[in-house]
Amino acid sequence: MDISQTHIAPASLIKNIAEITKVRLSVSVVFSSVAGYLLGVETVDFMQLFLLCVGGYAMVGASNVYNQMMERDLDSLMDRTKNRPLPSGRMSMPMALFTAISLTVLGIVLLYTINPQTAMFGAISIFMYVFLYTPLKTKTPLSVFVGAFPGAIPFMLGWVAATNDFGIESGTLFMIQFFWQFPHFWAIGWFLFDDYKKGGFFMLPNGKRNKGTAIQIVLYSIWTILASLIPAFGVTGDLYITPVSAVLIGGLGIWFIYYGIRLYNLKTDKAAKQLMLVSVSYITLLQIIYVADKFIR
Repeated sequence: MDISQTHIAPASLIKNIAEITKVRLSVSVVFSSVAGYLLGVETVDFMQLFLLCVGGYAMVGASNVYNQMMERDLDSLMDRTKNRPLPSGRMSMPMALFTAISLTVLGIVLLYTINPQTAMFGAISIFMYVFLYTPLKTKTPLSVFVGAFPGAIPFMLGWVAATNDFGIESGTLFMIQFFWQFPHFWAIGWFLFDDYKKGGFFMLPNGKRNKGTAIQIVLYSIWTILASLIPAFGVTGDLYITPVSAVLIGGLGIWFIYYGIRLYNLKTDKAAKQLMLVSVSYITLLQIIYVADKFIR
């Protein structure tokens, strides 16, 4: 396999690798894993945390590279993706494959160093994202449901890394991020509807930007909030939040639902984009509140 790209300057190669691994998305996923780790650990082991960050980034980055390899031709059809390294010709397929395999091996080895369960869930996330979610995107709106499984793993992965155990606590973290995926990705699917259509992607639950889709966005937003508040009732083992944090998360939830209802009323791309931004803020602030609650109380 020829992986040489001698005509590309090192700085450009690094930029291409950062772009093809979706550095901002990967960092946000690692943030979720770090939050889960801090929630589960008794004493922070900074070497273990470093392994989780690097290994987690490698696994997410690998998934993104495999995804873009499989969708290279479709990416060239959409304005949002046509300038990515593969469709633009800035990176060769052999180089992309070498990058993906290298990241996969690195990620599994580093996560296995933490504990085997962490490596197993990391491998499952790659498999589901690449071999199930990616091919289903052009076939059925159920792809979002399938994609929600690997998308929900990072939050719980951190807990598993910290405790070497999958139980009610990590299951609850998984459930929160699982439900959150739907309003988040349907909002993206709404305001990028025309661009996704060029690539033949089916991302909205009924394939249309209408009240039916908006209602489902609101419903899943509500379920996300309800799942987020479960730890306040002392039924999730060692995962617990105080009433003060529950109130804060409830307030964030009202904010989140408001923008879902706003999309239902307006049905505009702008409202969908605002909901997407609010959804990102919601999950980020929730994780910060959860972690702060543990270390402050």
